Amino acid sequence: MTKKALIITAIGIVLGAVSGYIYYAEVGCLSGTCSITSKPVNSTLYGALMGGLLFNIFIKNPEK
Repeated sequence: MTKKALIITAIGIVLGAVSGYIYYAEVGCLSGTCSITSKPVNSTLYGALMGGLLFNIFIKNPEK
């Protein structure tokens, strides 16, 4: 991976983690039965994973 690709993926991970925590704080799951949104760690990690994958779509592969 190039340096630019790593930076783009890292930005996606950070934005996803922040979004996941905001989702937990604003929506969340009060009963504790929701596997992702019942704890802030789970929600933040899930958001980071989804953000990294989403931003990874925008990386162009070098042509050989």
